[in-house]
Amino acid sequence: MDSVKPHALVPGDTIGITAPASWGDREKTEAAAAYLEQLGLSVKFGETLSRRYGYLAGTDEERAQELNAMFADPDIKAIICARGGYGTGRIADLLDYDCIRANPKIFWGYSDITFLHTAIRSRTGLVTFHGPMIICLTDKDIHPLTLKSFDQLIRPDRMVYTEKISPLHTLVEGEARGPIVGGNLSLLVSTLGTPYELDTKDALLFIEDIDEEPYRVDRMLNQLRQAGKLSDAAGILVCDFHNCEPKKREASLTLTQVLEHHIAAAGKPALAGFKIGHGSPNITIPIGVMADMNTNEKKLECLELAVAD
Repeated sequence: MDSVKPHALVPGDTIGITAPASWGDREKTEAAAAYLEQLGLSVKFGETLSRRYGYLAGTDEERAQELNAMFADPDIKAIICARGGYGTGRIADLLDYDCIRANPKIFWGYSDITFLHTAIRSRTGLVTFHGPMIICLTDKDIHPLTLKSFDQLIRPDRMVYTEKISPLHTLVEGEARGPIVGGNLSLLVSTLGTPYELDTKDALLFIEDIDEEPYRVDRMLNQLRQAGKLSDAAGILVCDFHNCEPKKREASLTLTQVLEHHIAAAGKPALAGFKIGHGSPNITIPIGVMADMNTNEKKLECLELAVAD
């Protein structure tokens, strides 16, 4: 699928905020979204912010219909997810991918939103953004770099990640180039065997997760390995595995041992330490953009803007 870039935003453009997974607090979401207005953008809130269906923000049909409507609405120029949680995999079959491809817009979120990033890329080629959601703006101790990530909405720039942001360490030496793909490890694994299966062929795969014990990370990486997703990749970026420590088992491999075992075995250039994901800061990374990764320079550099002029 050829890559399609979303249109860049200009001051005054409207951002749609929707909850395609779990429900949240509408009042807090509206208050947090005021930051987007400070950037010179307008905000339109979806009805999913007020809906509850068990642990979901409305039925599958309601959540999918709202996301489809936001892509179809010419007045909405970008879509940011209010929060993650669970549920995006349930609506993947209900999305209008022809409409999404015909109306390329910035689509932004992380965590459970990983399933939608993967599905949208597989069906449309649209470049999307793995970045902090509106719920992140409710954190009183939000990291300045997390907040700065939202600036990309109106001041797009080529992402360059070096040790000026966080310490990086080499797992496998080398250089690699390819489109960036990936996201939350649990969600990436959940795409396997579906029509939206993660494609890592000649790509830079990034992975992150939260609250998963090392044995669970081990299981998921083993599944990716057996599915050929690690060996297919051009390079691997290990991002934030927040609070992924042993809890139930006194005898456990460390997270580092698990990561090194599977990633070293893949033999692809690999860097670890990227502050991308559930930790703080949470740096935005564009999915589908060509990038270079160099372990000697300890650098990830996007080779192009993620938006069209």
